[in-house]
Amino acid sequence: MAAAMARGLVGEADAMLFTDSGSGRAAELAAEVGGEALESNAELAQRADVVVLAVKPAKLEEVAGELGAARVVVSLLGAVPLETVKAAFAEAEVLRVMPNVGVEVRRGVLCVASDVPSIDHPYGGISNGTSVREMLSTLGHVVELPDSQLDAATAVMGCAPAYLALAVEAIADVGATEGLDPELARELVVETTAGTAELLRLRHPADVRRAVASPGGSTEAGLEALGRGGAREAFEAAVRASLERMRR
Repeated sequence: MAAAMARGLVGEADAMLFTDSGSGRAAELAAEVGGEALESNAELAQRADVVVLAVKPAKLEEVAGELGAARVVVSLLGAVPLETVKAAFAEAEVLRVMPNVGVEVRRGVLCVASDVPSIDHPYGGISNGTSVREMLSTLGHVVELPDSQLDAATAVMGCAPAYLALAVEAIADVGATEGLDPELARELVVETTAGTAELLRLRHPADVRRAVASPGGSTEAGLEALGRGGAREAFEAAVRASLERMRR
C-alpha cells in the first residue's frame, strides 16, 4: 500500500525517501518513482517531513525507536489502534490512515483517524507549504472517522477492490468463452464498472439495479441466478471474514 501511495504521489511530492529491512524493495521503488533509498530509518526520520509507517505491526516498537526524530507519522499498520501508535511516537503528530489500492491512480479512498480534533486541521506542514491533508487528498477521497470505526471501514473499502476485481474477472471470462477477445471482454466490463460507479454517486444501488433489470429480461434472469447462488450472502460473508481476521 505504501508503494501504491508513492506511485500516486509522483509529480506531487518534492522528494520521496524509502527504507526497508534489507529486502531491496526500497531501492526498487525509489528507482521506479524517482525517489531515494536510504541506509537507515534514523536518516529517514531526520530528512522527511512526513514518515509513512508501513511495517509489520510486530515491528512497531523496534522501528519507532529508530524513527525517534519523526515529526509527522502516517501509520498504515492494519488493525493497530491509533493510541498504540501515538504511544510509540510520543513526540510526533500521528495519523492512522487506511487507503485502498486506488491511490495508485489518485482515485483511492483514504479513511483517516488522527490525534487532531478535526479534518479541517492541516495535519502538520510539509516544507513546500503543502499540508498532509492536501497530500492525502491528492490520492483520492479522504474521510475522517473515529479510530474505533477504521477496522469496519477497512473491511468495506480496503478489501472491496479485490471482491470487485473478482466479479469483473468472472464476467469477462464468460464473455471470452462466448467468443469475445479476452482483452476486449475485460475492457467492456472495466468501462462498464467505471460508468456504474459514477452513476452510483447519484443513485441508490437498488435504483440502478431496478433500472437495468426490466421484468422478464436477461438482467433479471442473471440476478435470479446470482440469488440462487447466494451472491449477496457471499459478499456479506467476505466482509465479515475480513473483519474477524483483523480483530484477532
